[in-house]
Amino acid sequence: MKEKTEFNLDKIESKPLKYFKGVGEKRAELFQKLGIGFADALLRYYPREYEDWSECVSVDEAKANAEGGEIVCIRATVSSPVKSTFLRGGKTLYTTRAVDDNGKGFRLTFFNNSYIPKMIVQGSEYIFRGKLFVGPNGAEMTSPMFDSGDCGKIVPVYRATEGLPSRQIAKVVAQVLDELPENMPDPLPESVRAKYKLCHIRYALKQIHFPDDKETLATARDRLVFEELLILQLGMLRLKGRKRGSAGQCIERDCTEEFWSLLPFEPTAAQRRTASEAVHDMMNGDCPMSRLLQGDVGSGKTAVAAAICYTAAKNGMQSALMAPTEILAEQHFRSISELLEPCGIHVGILTGSMTAAQKRNTRELLALGMIDLLIGTHALISESVEFKSLGLVITDEQHRFGVNQRGALAAKGNNPHMLVMSATPIPRTLALMIYGDLDISVLDEMPKGRIPIDTFFVDGGKRQRAYNFVKKHVAEGRQGYVICPLVEEGENSGDLKAARSYAESLSNGYLQGCRVGLLHGKMKGSEKDAVMQQFASGELDVLVSTTVVEVGVNVPNAVIMIIENAERFGLSQLHQLRGRVGRGQHKSYCILISDARNEAAVSRLQTMCKTNDGFAIANEDLKQRGPGDFFGSRQHGLPDMKIADMMNDMNIFSMAQEAAKDILRDDPELTKRENTGLSEEVQRLFDPMRAMN
Repeated sequence: MKEKTEFNLDKIESKPLKYFKGVGEKRAELFQKLGIGFADALLRYYPREYEDWSECVSVDEAKANAEGGEIVCIRATVSSPVKSTFLRGGKTLYTTRAVDDNGKGFRLTFFNNSYIPKMIVQGSEYIFRGKLFVGPNGAEMTSPMFDSGDCGKIVPVYRATEGLPSRQIAKVVAQVLDELPENMPDPLPESVRAKYKLCHIRYALKQIHFPDDKETLATARDRLVFEELLILQLGMLRLKGRKRGSAGQCIERDCTEEFWSLLPFEPTAAQRRTASEAVHDMMNGDCPMSRLLQGDVGSGKTAVAAAICYTAAKNGMQSALMAPTEILAEQHFRSISELLEPCGIHVGILTGSMTAAQKRNTRELLALGMIDLLIGTHALISESVEFKSLGLVITDEQHRFGVNQRGALAAKGNNPHMLVMSATPIPRTLALMIYGDLDISVLDEMPKGRIPIDTFFVDGGKRQRAYNFVKKHVAEGRQGYVICPLVEEGENSGDLKAARSYAESLSNGYLQGCRVGLLHGKMKGSEKDAVMQQFASGELDVLVSTTVVEVGVNVPNAVIMIIENAERFGLSQLHQLRGRVGRGQHKSYCILISDARNEAAVSRLQTMCKTNDGFAIANEDLKQRGPGDFFGSRQHGLPDMKIADMMNDMNIFSMAQEAAKDILRDDPELTKRENTGLSEEVQRLFDPMRAMN
């Protein structure tokens, strides 16, 4: 039986799309490629943009705005027959002229569309939509869209797939909307809609797909954004386990200063402050600690985590630290063991590649309380893993884990304290919005002796010099990275460097004589770990990799990174990649290679050359690219957002957050009748095993 997905759609909730007119089995398969199998999923498949045909302008008005390259609609009558001209290379040019109501004409040009002479008839009136250019021969539109209908429409444009264009999707959406019952249930309680002046779900769905005008579109979008962000907040607040009056295991002693005194290095003031903030939470308050520890690459988050685990152990608590990869878990195990084992704190590790006997022995010691801190991967959330007194849970590189995975680990203790660590700088306002009631600690100071990375931006003509620079460092016993945006040729258009073929050409060309390895996301986990181990142990001189190396092991001997087609990456991602070097005592370098001429891309790469400050880069990234690219929900382990914009919908988010807290204060488990729809939506959004609907 199909699980409930969006909300109760009465009779059409479980109606497969293949039963709608004009769909059938074959076209239903195309819808499945878009992740749509049923009517309710199609209704929530919102347009990615809209074509505004609602206002027509004259040719003179369009000319006035021609320099800005605005898209305009002109109602005009075709005044001459379509003429075809054959061009070199087998191409055909089709031209005609049209005249607006004021008698002002303009030229229409189309390329390689043999249907144009039949579609555009002399003497007929059309609405032409496109950019009007004014050149030596007067005003002209090149390949405009056209329609014989009336102005006044705002047309939805959907993300399509081959064989299933946007207009066909729109036709099926219209059918589904026509079948919606007048009294269809609304997941938002009536009291919430009234308080925040939100329209009914039926009206919102009709207007988001086929808006009457810009005002009704805005009304529909505000309501749907509010609903989506409300459900996100309800789910996040519940999964965080921040129930009032539900105190975790409070500790009695702050042992962080004792821990710092045992270290062979002097911690930074930021490390002392953030560790104290976390321990203060664990000693005070009515609920468990729930804190986000943000710190740039190399700011010392691991030492802070070790200080907190030390304090937890000295207070009789067990701790768990979950890392996204085995190699990162092993790195944490080695570095933290060196800090804690001499103090009598027993550290264990649990990963998928351990033998059955090793896993069994670790689990037995853990259950007996003989392991104070267990470090591992997803293996930590296995049903067979039992703690004796789990009081602290830490997740590293938290954006690699879903909220359910963090929740599953926390469930192994009695409301344990939670610390999530991230090396992905997030501007504070955005972090506060996304992480709700998490307290935020920021490591805003780098350890002494950290040498800034010099970054250079060069074009492809200097590639030979860049790789000679790599060979120079390899000859001195150092190592380096080469980052490519793709795995194999043909995955995308253009001259993008593909990792697999590029690694081969480098071995036989620029880097001949160097030991070159390859790392990419399509490799098995064990294969990736093996390559990283080879690189970390010095068996490889240069590692050619895709962005899979963004979160990786600490290789202090790696001092140089070349990033090919650097314009393909966002600022924050470039900064994360760059953070793989500069982790040792040697001067490090990052070379960005790009032939891009786009002003925004060039500005982005120049920013990388000016600063090593991850938070400054994150703020600039948001300005340049917006939150869609910077903060994809998939990247940060959050459920997919279908319509909300995590940055520009801040005002609506604040209202949704307020509503979520009010609702949970009155009905913590969402069991009241008026909250049934919300409860179902929360379950759907946060169910990682839900089938594709």
